[in-house]
Amino acid sequence: MKVIHDSNLLQKKMREFDLESLFTSFSGIPFELRLYEEGELVLAEGERMDALLFLVEGRVKISSSVQTGKALLLRFCEPFSVMGDIELIQDVPVQSQVEAVRRTLCLAVPFSYIYGHLLDDPKFLMFLLTHVTFKLQTCTAASRVNLLAGVENRFASYLLSTLHEQSEFGQEIRTANTQEIADLIGTTSRHLNRVILKLTEQGVIRKEKDLIYILDARALKELSNGIRYE
Repeated sequence: MKVIHDSNLLQKKMREFDLESLFTSFSGIPFELRLYEEGELVLAEGERMDALLFLVEGRVKISSSVQTGKALLLRFCEPFSVMGDIELIQDVPVQSQVEAVRRTLCLAVPFSYIYGHLLDDPKFLMFLLTHVTFKLQTCTAASRVNLLAGVENRFASYLLSTLHEQSEFGQEIRTANTQEIADLIGTTSRHLNRVILKLTEQGVIRKEKDLIYILDARALKELSNGIRYE
């Protein structure tokens, strides 16, 4: 992580995402611009956070480890996203690992400042509440689909959920990597490849390198049973 001392870029990013609208009083908040290179850890699971992070450029991958040493891919985040809301409110270590997928910029506000000045700000608290409840809603939806549906149904639901730009959670789970898709829908890449081959032979989809084309949307919708990752 590198701190960028560029007041013009800092001001530009704050204006771009209208940071002022999130607070009752904007003056005096000590924003810091942090840069993470591709592949660099933004947050390590189990460590203590020092600041709330607003993702304003780039893309990050969120995953959670289990005792076996494996990692569960949860989602991707792009601007404008927030990291550290749960850790701030619950005063707990980092709950999930966050890795920069590409060059990433975050605006950071120290926890110490938030605890001392912002926890009685209704606009800021409503903003945090909105993000926390969105995470709860989407995690619940993903768990429901992965537990109750078969792999073919899950894959169909995944494709339909990521098809529409207006689906915020669909954007967060969109990826062209087959292994990452398998992780997101709770299966193995080998099983997913069998499903892709089957749907290709049935004329439902066509896969070319990292792109999947939907050829029969009606069949895909029937296969999804109306379930979505959203």
